[in-house]
Amino acid sequence: MVGESFGGALAMSFAAAHPERVRELVILNSFTRITPRAKLFLALAAMRLVPWGTMQWVRRLTAWRLHSAHTHREEIDRFLLLTRGTTRDGYRNRLRILTRYDIRPALPQLRMPTLYLAADEDHLIASVQEARVMAARVPGATLRILRGHGHCAFLAPDIDLDQLLHEWASTRSDTP
Repeated sequence: MVGESFGGALAMSFAAAHPERVRELVILNSFTRITPRAKLFLALAAMRLVPWGTMQWVRRLTAWRLHSAHTHREEIDRFLLLTRGTTRDGYRNRLRILTRYDIRPALPQLRMPTLYLAADEDHLIASVQEARVMAARVPGATLRILRGHGHCAFLAPDIDLDQLLHEWASTRSDTP
């Protein structure tokens, strides 16, 4: 199971709740919880005040915070196009989930092989710091730092998930 950012939070929660259904876990630029929580409540309040039509422009203006410097403009445009349909309710529901999310107590229960990937130029969350915390609490977890990459690192042309997985598998003693 592979999860990135909020998807990583969902993947870890699923793996903790259903360990028999997850053989391996790969998490990119995720987090144990969002702090301070006041940021989430402030964002929820802002969602009521900001006209929804301006969100597309806000996302375009802040795209540099999400993507790697290596990511081609066409990929960023495609990302913005594919995520354009996200609704205000979708954003608010995600923020509400995050006000209660804290995976720290469940991390030691994750017994499947786990790889944490963290981009060192993530301007959205402290990915490297978070990955270190998670890897330290998950038995046998591996941490790999992606140098020169931002939050949406999988869109960068020099990030190959298949290659990362093969390299990880070659270093593990539990891989045939």
